[in-house]
Amino acid sequence: MQDGLGYDAGMADSRKGGSRRRSKSSERWLSRQRRDPYARKAAATGRSSRAHFKLEQLDQRFRLLKPGMRVLELGAAPGGWTCYVEERIGRAGRLIVVDSRPVAITADTVLIEGLAGDPEVDIKIDEEAEGRTLDLVLSDMAPNISGIRTADQARSMELVELAEAAADRWLKPGGAMVVKIFQGEGVEDWIRRMRAKFGTFKQVKPDASRPDSREMYAVAQNYRPQPVERKS
Repeated sequence: MQDGLGYDAGMADSRKGGSRRRSKSSERWLSRQRRDPYARKAAATGRSSRAHFKLEQLDQRFRLLKPGMRVLELGAAPGGWTCYVEERIGRAGRLIVVDSRPVAITADTVLIEGLAGDPEVDIKIDEEAEGRTLDLVLSDMAPNISGIRTADQARSMELVELAEAAADRWLKPGGAMVVKIFQGEGVEDWIRRMRAKFGTFKQVKPDASRPDSREMYAVAQNYRPQPVERKS
């Protein structure tokens, strides 16, 4: 997951009574995890997170992945999607993952350490992608939540637009993109832009997403590169 707003939860805990609030919050989280069927399934099958099942469900519905594909994954940590993609594309495929945090990968996967959108990271992706050759761009990036909804939504849209920029730069004609979105300001304008760039566009909430989460996934397929406007 891309590091978003840089919110440090530890700062809140340093105030008076913080440890008590953190303890109650942790207990609620643990209780929810114990009740959550996908969290239990992830633990039982050795998956790094429930995210594995979100991508699996999207793939089953939209047939996103197949052996030999070339894929870019932005914000890959802790690796729930990475493991699934590796299994689906096989050793004949090529997976490039980007994150500033550790990600468990196989020997055939390329890990670029850094944040999506940084110029140094883009240069490295250029070298690995070898031009507009990618079949699929994936982004499960989300901002660190500050609790200020307008700020969180703005940062979420920044991450969505980073995925869009990656698709415009490296996705081949006919390729696809999957990106996490949160309903709110800026989404409708972005969707209109995507409908002009892709032959098909769907918004989906996989069963593996928490029912109380605002997250959705945009699945855009049949990419149509836009003509570059020439300045006179």
